[in-house]
Amino acid sequence: MLDHRPQLSHATAPRDRGGQPSLSIVVSDLSSQGAGRWGGAVRPFLLGQALQSQGYGVEIVGFSTEAASQTVVNQLPITAIPVTSPYLGPQDVSALCRHLTGDMIYAYKLKPSSFGLALLHRLRHRRPVLLDIDDWELSWHGGDHYRYRPNPRQLARDLLKSTGALHHPDHPFYLQLIERLVAKADLVTTHNGFLQRRFGGTIIPNGKDTELFNPDRHDAQASRAAYGLSAYRVLMFPGAPRPYKGVEDLLQALDILNKPDLKLVIVGGSPYDDYDRTLLERWPQHIIHLGKQPYTDMPNVIAAAHVVVVPQRQTPAAQAQFPLKLTDGMAMAKPILATRVGDIPDILNGCGYLADADAPAQLAAQITQIFADYDRALDLGRQARDRCLTHYSMAAMGEGLHQAIHQTLLKSTPWRSTVP
Repeated sequence: MLDHRPQLSHATAPRDRGGQPSLSIVVSDLSSQGAGRWGGAVRPFLLGQALQSQGYGVEIVGFSTEAASQTVVNQLPITAIPVTSPYLGPQDVSALCRHLTGDMIYAYKLKPSSFGLALLHRLRHRRPVLLDIDDWELSWHGGDHYRYRPNPRQLARDLLKSTGALHHPDHPFYLQLIERLVAKADLVTTHNGFLQRRFGGTIIPNGKDTELFNPDRHDAQASRAAYGLSAYRVLMFPGAPRPYKGVEDLLQALDILNKPDLKLVIVGGSPYDDYDRTLLERWPQHIIHLGKQPYTDMPNVIAAAHVVVVPQRQTPAAQAQFPLKLTDGMAMAKPILATRVGDIPDILNGCGYLADADAPAQLAAQITQIFADYDRALDLGRQARDRCLTHYSMAAMGEGLHQAIHQTLLKSTPWRSTVP
């Protein structure tokens, strides 16, 4: 069997960065509704920071329906290529490829608009392609049950209209097809067991900047006062509510408890729809909505929490995720209440409180238990921070990535003598 992997010639050998290659991280959507949200705190930026910590040169390149920009976020050079719509044309693809200067191409997400373009780029430039899978993209469209079965008229519209569905590179039909190409990647990384079982690869958990998220730098009472929360016991959800994230189950638990001083504080909001407003209209007595906060302010915001809540539901979309809010709470030594979904029990490893998914009564019982012995809850929070420092810091993420790339580079002769 022919090996599809490129053998790097001296023409494509890494530039002199202490023997480490450089990487171009390809992101399909750098707009504020995509990876541009949360000020550089999502997976591709974490990958970039972790790689930089190990001496790799890194750039992030992707498309944006907003203004073109070349900037630096968290010391990462970012190039956003402007597109008028998600229906990419040949000129858009050419513009992206021209900006990929790395010795290796690291595609973020199993999508044609990232991984597909990285494979296309490899045909000409023979650079290794790495793939990071942080979601099961097809899960948003029915997962394994999805079938594209248009009638003849619909098929004609999808193909012939300039804005037809099949002109979108990430149409679920193409998502289904590109899953068959995962083995073409020179290295696959992901962040949880569900995705590894489905696609293979090496697990690289999301890292947290544990210096930025350091509880010793923040006073909980002062933070609560600053955000008008001093009168409440604060259950904090630092993220964008979506139905699969189980916020409704937590609110039903608050219905059961019926304690006016218990409040769910939602930090952030959905960039996709008005789901936040729907929750506020149904449970105004339980919710305080702080709205989106700058990422650098998040440690001070989370300091105001009595408990960080991660009540995921038992759905494929939730099972395929590594909730960043989990390590937000762990790094800040907060008591954590979560559900037994995906890798969450393993991530916490006894350093938090767990309930079954889709079980408001169990969430209510755990809330009662937390506040009945809050000193114990705080001790578990401190243990959670220790665990975060060991397993989920940026240093741990960087070391895991370096080891995975090191093993891959050994297959290419030019790097054998340069990778430590």
